[in-house]
Amino acid sequence: MAYSLPHLRTKLPGPQAEQIIKTDKQYVSPSYTRDFPCVAERGEGMKLIDIDGNEFLDFCSGIAVCSTGHCHPEVVQAIKDQAEKLIHMSGTDFYYQVQSNLAKKLSELAPGGSNKRVFFTNSGAESVEAAIKLSRYNTHRTRLLAYTGAFHGRTYGALSLTGSKIVQKAGFSPLLPDVTHIPYPYCYRCMFGQKYGFCRFECVKYLEETIFEKTVPPSEIAAVFFEPIQGEGGYIVPPKEYVTRLQELSKKHGFLIVADEIQCGMGRTGKMFASEHFGLEPDIMCIAKGIASGMPLGAIIAKAEVMNWPYGSHASTFGGNPVSCAAALKTIELIENGLVENAAKQGAYLLERLKKLQPDYDFIGDVRGMGLMVGMEIVTDRESIKANPAIRNKILELAFYEGLIILGCGPNSVRFAPALIVEKEHIDCCLDILEKIFKKITT
Repeated sequence: MAYSLPHLRTKLPGPQAEQIIKTDKQYVSPSYTRDFPCVAERGEGMKLIDIDGNEFLDFCSGIAVCSTGHCHPEVVQAIKDQAEKLIHMSGTDFYYQVQSNLAKKLSELAPGGSNKRVFFTNSGAESVEAAIKLSRYNTHRTRLLAYTGAFHGRTYGALSLTGSKIVQKAGFSPLLPDVTHIPYPYCYRCMFGQKYGFCRFECVKYLEETIFEKTVPPSEIAAVFFEPIQGEGGYIVPPKEYVTRLQELSKKHGFLIVADEIQCGMGRTGKMFASEHFGLEPDIMCIAKGIASGMPLGAIIAKAEVMNWPYGSHASTFGGNPVSCAAALKTIELIENGLVENAAKQGAYLLERLKKLQPDYDFIGDVRGMGLMVGMEIVTDRESIKANPAIRNKILELAFYEGLIILGCGPNSVRFAPALIVEKEHIDCCLDILEKIFKKITT
């Protein structure tokens, strides 16, 4: 049977979408970054249907949130069942089984064994805020390290760690003090002019010989906030050796490693957590996005000896909501029962197909990723590797009008973050649309 997506019934945006967008522009905050005139009405698996009945192939899954696809029937049923019993009681002040069960499950799943504790939040940014507080409390230190290109959220602590775009910080100072940004190991664009395989990890030497000796006393560092795969910065995969050396430095100087797995966790990279690819057992791990298939939920998972803050020191009214916890337990069950393996398998196929396109289009600079966290960097040409955001943005725009939803990341990369249920046919459809667009751009 021929694959039927996308299926566009009207011009984009359609007449009903135009009316809703008009209302939205009058009443909703102008700070929201709507890239396309898409007014979503419902979703089914890999399909997103707008208010006018146009059917899109969704390769962003709500920014890597709908891990089991849109409205997975088993997740929907789990939500319904829990909503009929208990919607809210606040896990800060009361116990309920679904929250305890989820905490136990996450502790068992986290790298390094089950000697962990969990604090629940409503979002990724809140998880980062909790990790900042816990790392400072545990170490009795104040300073924090973060990375250029990083995105950790937009609340004040998370924003202070973020090193992604100036627009996110402009006008909001003063931010959290004692935050120092260091270069992410971005081998395609090494700021030290080196090439991976021939370098001496100047990025690590810079940390040791410049930051630690001239700028920041390592004895005052509470934690380094590290994305095992950098998300909004461009879907950048670091060398395993870098992660090993970072762990060595953390042990030497006594600071914690906080792994921000908000986008790369929950099966997306072909393992439950991206840290597993690098042999990393974080002291604290931040998760959110794909944990509950779209329900608002985040968490930090910390080593038991690290999560030593006292009674009443940190809490959340809505964090660990019963309905969100029920959705998370069902999501994890589905991820464990085949979706992690599917992410690894289909992600390898996606990378293979993208790399086959690469020689034919000089603006495809680097193709990288793990599992279903894949980035394609768009350049002026592969010799200069000059970033070309204009072509990247054109690709995203034309894809939308062909019925394919993809997003950018970093200044000039295309991100592929489909639901973990994606099949070969979906990938073929996506890449066929993109190749059509590439031909249009080059003619």
